[in-house]
Amino acid sequence: MSSPRPGPSLADRPAGQAVIAETLRIQDERPPRSRWARFVGTDPLSDRSRPWFRGAEGEMAVGQILGRLGPEWTVLHAVPVGAGTSDIDHVVIGPAGVFTLNTKNHTGKAVWLGARAILVGGHRQHYLSHSRHEAARAAKRLSAAVGEPVPVTPVLVLIAPKSLTVKQRPVDVAVVTDRQVLRWLQRRRPVLAPAQVDRIRAAALRPDTWHDHPALPEDPAVLQERFEQLRSTVRGARVRRDLWKLAGVAAALAAFLGSGPVEAVLDSF
Repeated sequence: MSSPRPGPSLADRPAGQAVIAETLRIQDERPPRSRWARFVGTDPLSDRSRPWFRGAEGEMAVGQILGRLGPEWTVLHAVPVGAGTSDIDHVVIGPAGVFTLNTKNHTGKAVWLGARAILVGGHRQHYLSHSRHEAARAAKRLSAAVGEPVPVTPVLVLIAPKSLTVKQRPVDVAVVTDRQVLRWLQRRRPVLAPAQVDRIRAAALRPDTWHDHPALPEDPAVLQERFEQLRSTVRGARVRRDLWKLAGVAAALAAFLGSGPVEAVLDSF
């Protein structure tokens, strides 16, 4: 008699899978751009899909970084948890313990961090409380599945902030940038024995550990292919906008200096 086929594993989920799916779902609601809009490089993203798009790019970037951890680490992405559509961006398991990573893409934004608050561009965010909540949910689920307490450390990962001003670090949430997260994890001291790591890893890979009603997995290859097509379209539109800006500057310069000197300069190249 043949052995039963293994069930689905969360190890197969790519970074940002849930956010990518939501980005594409929202983007599909937007009417196609007109020929003129494509010509001038109008942003193909809608106002609703743009934050999801940036979030997906952030999770994918952190996923690539976490991929450089050694074989003693297990990294799960976009882990569905609870009974609804919530997910945890990344769950990392290794000799140094278990960590939930909550990623926030605030490229080019100024971030201020205090013991109980975090501000992005001067606006208070609830990232610290959300990170604590995710870690608590993960600890409860993993502890029940393993049959022993599994402490989980919440980590908030900020993607490419313009600056990070630290007045005082929270005592219960680690806050790092995408450039710091790999080294931060690698420098943690071992706290779990190999047998503990194996038990936690085995439980964490099962979808029913995390979600009350695990859904059939979406095809990650299809989602990633569609998202890469969208990214290519977004980049192409950005290039077109930049070219139009350069053309405008060149036209203004020509009008100011006169076409003769400008043509002489161009002919010299």
